[in-house]
Amino acid sequence: MDARAVISKLRDRIQPTEAELQWFARGLANGAVSDAQAGAFAMAVLLNGLGAEGRAALTMAMRDSGDVLNWALDGPVVDKHSTGGLGDCVSLVLAPALAACGAYVPMISGRGLGHTGGTLDKLEAIPGLVTAHSEAMLRKIVGDVGCAIVSASGDMAPADKRLYAIRDISGTVESVDLITASILSKKLAAGLEALVLDVKCGSGAFMRSLSDARELAQALVRTANLAGCQTSALITDMDQPLAPALGNAVEVKEVLAVLCDGKQGRMLELTIELGAVLLASSGLASGEEQGARVLRKAVSSGAAAEKFEQMCRMLGARDPLNVSALPKALVVRPVAAPSDGFVRAIDGVAVGLAVVAMGGGRQVETDVIDPSVGLTEFCDIRQRVSKGDPLCFIHAADEVSAGVAEKAVLAAIEIGDDLIDSQPLVIERVS
Repeated sequence: MDARAVISKLRDRIQPTEAELQWFARGLANGAVSDAQAGAFAMAVLLNGLGAEGRAALTMAMRDSGDVLNWALDGPVVDKHSTGGLGDCVSLVLAPALAACGAYVPMISGRGLGHTGGTLDKLEAIPGLVTAHSEAMLRKIVGDVGCAIVSASGDMAPADKRLYAIRDISGTVESVDLITASILSKKLAAGLEALVLDVKCGSGAFMRSLSDARELAQALVRTANLAGCQTSALITDMDQPLAPALGNAVEVKEVLAVLCDGKQGRMLELTIELGAVLLASSGLASGEEQGARVLRKAVSSGAAAEKFEQMCRMLGARDPLNVSALPKALVVRPVAAPSDGFVRAIDGVAVGLAVVAMGGGRQVETDVIDPSVGLTEFCDIRQRVSKGDPLCFIHAADEVSAGVAEKAVLAAIEIGDDLIDSQPLVIERVS
């Protein structure tokens, strides 16, 4: 076998065998497959697809390219994954909240991808915090605290680590097959008993249409359940940012506002919805209604904040609940509404890319992220604004990048006279 043969098959719409996909995954992990070949493979899969059997085979091959964890704990091992959106910092609230309810959460997370932020990049905005740790350290944090949000070790799904970075810079992020294999190879390698998936749908999601989001949700749920992990998915609205902040430090500030100050909003609402599914499916709650009550108490009582602080300190953070210690941008200025009316639409991809262009994400793999930049107090769809009202506030490193971001944000927000219909936060469930 060689990489060219696998790529040629995909190019010609011929399904590679399970053995060939296993070989290719091993080649990604051990370097036998070059970056150019990995990029060609990703583009061929994006254009021609793998089919359900090929998708499952690639997922299992990428999972088995490294270590697969087993746990011996006194509670269920569970996790959540989002397909990526704007202002989506749910993981940073949900993992400690679940731990406070008796679950164990080894959350193997990723970095920013395309126009969306990455959980690891957000967490690392906290001074001193490091997300790259050994398997032994992951086990210790999960055992002692109940949750750990870390990057995949070099021994866990190494094929995905390699392909993930190449997808980000080669325009191949949006493939259902590659998204499925990427998400589930890491999650299944973590040894989970139950998983809930947040599949985003809308202008700020990789899957903009409901039909595409449903296709991805069904692919993820089917593949994970076949692999023996009890899995369901929520298809959720991403026509606007989930939290009113986009960027790394500014999203951590939103998380602390929820955990420490009792802030309500769409982000907390979705956190409770997703967590309730996990508590019910893992037996820690008699049903989703009870699960939601237990989770709300974990947040409101401060128990989740305590777990978050413990986890962050074990990851190296010095003062994780101190908002004033987070990085701050040199330039902060409003984006003024150009006219009166209602916010009718937000081009989420354009807004996300504006944050990336300011340094809040990577345009090439070697880019260093500026954790201080981003957007805050972002407007909501259906919000009424008057000319001159702030649509959001830009946090930038300098006036030049702030000006570029302002033009991008204004071009991405549509203001009109008519009030549009509202979209539910949870659009559909797949199980």
